[in-house]
Amino acid sequence: MKKILILIFGVIMYGMNLYSPDFSTRIKLEQVYTLCGGKNISPELVWSGASKNTKSFAITMFDPDAPTDHGWWHWMVVNIAPNIKVFPKGAGSVKSPYFNLGYQTINDYGEIGYGGPCPPPGPPHRYIITVYALNVSELNVSKDITPQDLAEIIQNYAIDSASIMGYYQRGWR
Repeated sequence: MKKILILIFGVIMYGMNLYSPDFSTRIKLEQVYTLCGGKNISPELVWSGASKNTKSFAITMFDPDAPTDHGWWHWMVVNIAPNIKVFPKGAGSVKSPYFNLGYQTINDYGEIGYGGPCPPPGPPHRYIITVYALNVSELNVSKDITPQDLAEIIQNYAIDSASIMGYYQRGWR
């Protein structure tokens, strides 16, 4: 993990860092959506370096290469308490005991929680997981808010963020 040192108005700030032992440059079949032969298990996420002004966290997973006019949102989680710094492996499943560490809304599959990569045949797609530090304790949104609308709301309250990116192509094993 590399920290970025930023000097603003004489105050030293460290940017957020995000790490996952499960999510690598080439995404494992374990994280891939079941309709593409995977297990659809959300990766463990570990973050640090958030601002002391953080009141909650949010997590998104986005595929900017999806053949739609808005990309594809795979995971949307908000209202994660500011003392949480680890989102356990599998927490994106409604069956997980960790599911309620945050408020998980629908993804572009129309399902609540994590929906892994499942691109159409063709070149690899990029999958970007971002953890946002927010300046509000709670976003009052319904579980069926569109991922695009929720992403915009998250951006409006974000004070910092960190991202990791992996690739997946249909048929990779």
